[in-house]
Amino acid sequence: MVDKLIRPSPDKLLEQIKADEARKRRGRLKIFLGYAAGVGKTYAMLEAAQRQKSETDLVVAYVETHGRAETEAFLPGLEIIPRKQVQYRGLAVAEMDLDAVLARRPKLALVDELAHTNTPGLRHPKRYQDAEELLEVGIDVYATLNIQHLESLRESIAQITGVWVRETVPDSVIDEADEIELIDLPPDDLLQRLKEGKVYISEQISHAVANFFRKGNLSALREYSMRISADHIDTQVREYMSAHTIHGPWPTAERLLVCVTPGQWGSRIIHTARSLALQLNAEWIAIHVETPGSVDISPEQQEQLTNLIRLAEKLGARVEILQGLSVANTILEYAYKNNITKIILGKPRDVHLRNILSRSVANQVVRRSKYVDVYIVSGKGQPLEQNILPVRQLPVQWLGYLLSLALVSCTTLLGYMVHPFFHPVNVVMLYLLSIVVSAIYFGFGPSILTSVLSLLAFDIFFIPPYFTLATSEAYYLFTFAVLLAVGVVISYLTSRIRSQSEAAQRRENETATLYSLSKQLSVSIGLKPTLKTIIDSAKDQFKQNAVVFLPDKQKKEILKAYPEEAGVIPGENENAVAVWTYQHQKAAGYGTDTLPDASALYLPLSTAHGGIGVLALWPLDTENQLTVQQDRLLKAFADLASMAIERAQLAEAANDACVLEASQKLQTALLNSISHDLRTPLVSIIGVLSSLQEESITLDNAAKNNLIQVALEEAERLNHLITNLLDVSRIEAGALKLSRQPADMQDIVGAALEQIGSRYKTRKINVEIPDGLPLISVDTSLIIQVLVNVLDNALKYSGSNSVVDVVGLQAAGEIQVEISDRGAGIPEHDLQHVFDKFYRVQSPDNVSGTGLGLSICRGIVEAHGGTISAENRPGGGTTIRIKLPVPIQFTRSET
Repeated sequence: MVDKLIRPSPDKLLEQIKADEARKRRGRLKIFLGYAAGVGKTYAMLEAAQRQKSETDLVVAYVETHGRAETEAFLPGLEIIPRKQVQYRGLAVAEMDLDAVLARRPKLALVDELAHTNTPGLRHPKRYQDAEELLEVGIDVYATLNIQHLESLRESIAQITGVWVRETVPDSVIDEADEIELIDLPPDDLLQRLKEGKVYISEQISHAVANFFRKGNLSALREYSMRISADHIDTQVREYMSAHTIHGPWPTAERLLVCVTPGQWGSRIIHTARSLALQLNAEWIAIHVETPGSVDISPEQQEQLTNLIRLAEKLGARVEILQGLSVANTILEYAYKNNITKIILGKPRDVHLRNILSRSVANQVVRRSKYVDVYIVSGKGQPLEQNILPVRQLPVQWLGYLLSLALVSCTTLLGYMVHPFFHPVNVVMLYLLSIVVSAIYFGFGPSILTSVLSLLAFDIFFIPPYFTLATSEAYYLFTFAVLLAVGVVISYLTSRIRSQSEAAQRRENETATLYSLSKQLSVSIGLKPTLKTIIDSAKDQFKQNAVVFLPDKQKKEILKAYPEEAGVIPGENENAVAVWTYQHQKAAGYGTDTLPDASALYLPLSTAHGGIGVLALWPLDTENQLTVQQDRLLKAFADLASMAIERAQLAEAANDACVLEASQKLQTALLNSISHDLRTPLVSIIGVLSSLQEESITLDNAAKNNLIQVALEEAERLNHLITNLLDVSRIEAGALKLSRQPADMQDIVGAALEQIGSRYKTRKINVEIPDGLPLISVDTSLIIQVLVNVLDNALKYSGSNSVVDVVGLQAAGEIQVEISDRGAGIPEHDLQHVFDKFYRVQSPDNVSGTGLGLSICRGIVEAHGGTISAENRPGGGTTIRIKLPVPIQFTRSET
């Protein structure tokens, strides 16, 4: 039966076929792996190439001999692709010519120093990416690599050697390698080579020995390289066994499996597995098998199971939760697929007849384990599991049994009513129906009771002699036996279907929860809405208050709780737990073995790019811990939350980058825009002052006065420009403060015309401001500035002989001022942008300006609660319409 279970499915076979086809199209990668420079990786690669050159078309794409004569001796006879010279900071750097290798298209290419960082300007930043491109087009690659350049080992190796390796390759390079050849050399021999100058030039020897080439460091690196090689070989062995449907196990490496289930001796089994794993220096895996029959385990058993799983994780086991109909079959199937060599189980409670009939998990695994060793751990308490059948282990529910008794009574009454019209055997169908109803609604135990009571009732009330257990005909005994057997089978099958339905419903609920969260997070835009969705979902699903801690943007070592209005405000101690969780990327707090006195459970939020925050959950009921199913769901929930937070942060970063880019563009526009406007008046002022200072130039009083007037006008122009810049800064910073006072629009327009008149003495401005307009509450000086800016624009962009109209009126609780000109007008596509900073409409007369005037007007008007808009005037020209609200207390009727 187990053989059938581990047979590959059609989908897996199809996937395997596709993978084989892709592997055939792709080149083969062989890595010569060493634990340090100088062990002979390049030497071994060139030696292998010399053996292959007569049989394979190969080239040396890039090899670095470091001037070693014994290595260079292997180069003659090999075709070498000339290196590409790349200019970088005035230097010519020799790099591998990837395009030349691709054009040559050999069968095999030699690529040295796989972790090398390419010179900027080449197609790929890393040499391993060059090798990947060669592999993709079907070229085999021989490459060299040191173990310290592996990405996942960088931090561990830095702790050992004190040297932070900057050039790394992802672990996928090792995973995708078709062959790894370990190049090993005893540390003492390597140190001797170092002293002889065969590793580094002599000036670097003492420094290298002191900081990296220590015997202890080299021994540790050597062990790492051996483990990586062994793991790679073990993976290949399991893939081969799976591809060829070999059941195994092949004891190439010890691998232990312990089954975790609720029971009083569960911790003893786990500790035994841990001790055995240490003795054998083996990997060990703890699994828990969920069957339909384990749906309704008691709260005490659920708590035991949760504690056992956490104990296994704490002791270093890899924990997996599996789904299956049979515990024994699931254990054996997993063992064969993962090349498990030893299985550790608990000893059954007794060896009496009941245990033999119940077929305990331990007995079944021992009987069918073939070449896998099975260790039975003795102890007192509950057995590992007493049934391979997915029978629901329910506590006694007397209500179900009483209802079953009532159901049989009703069925008997109904049968007694129809008995005169049918043969007694037909009444059996009514009892079978009652058995099905009992199994569906009351469970397995009550349905068995229903089967037995149905048999007794049928014999007593419907088989002569009546009201006795005796029977007049022998064939009724066969009917009784069949009735009982069919009743038991129906009870079991119906109960099993019910259990499977409940298990499927539970898994569906978990999937629906994750799907709902994923859907909500996908439509959340921004970090705060995303965090709110996460917190609300955590409260709904786990019935716990939640807070998300994220690193401060300025100080990464400080965590900030989000959102600020969360229902729980963490204290200083809680923040300290969150910081520990973030720094160590391990769960801590309530329900864990780390800082268990904390009031919340802290889970690290991390993605492939590293830690991004912490999720804290405050239990509403401190008596109940999370179940195994909830714990599994919570981990998936945390993964989804991590990705959503990272997505929101990346979106904000992208938005900040856009804002920064826009800001830089604005700064450039500002400099470009105002440089001319600043320089022109300054040049005029400097010219006037120079002329007045020059003694050789004789000027009469009229000429001097004229020059002084020019300088004064240019100084006022310069002052106006600087005032505009300051006003823009105040508006953007929100520092614009209004000094509101009651004001009359006629007075405001008059003051604006007085200011503008000195610059446009010859221009005509028509003013139509009716008497009796209500007062408005405004900052008079700022509104005057608005009118001056708008009038200045109207006068500049219209002909010198054209008239500018200023019209005021009252409408719907507001005062409107319209300033219209007869200029060229504004193109339709520019109308919505004329109030933007530094935006200027192209004019055929090349009118000078900074593009700030109308932007300042909009900021001032909106600060007063009004609006400003622009539209083209019929017949040509532009109308700027300003609307300011009239306070109720200033509204006055006509007089």
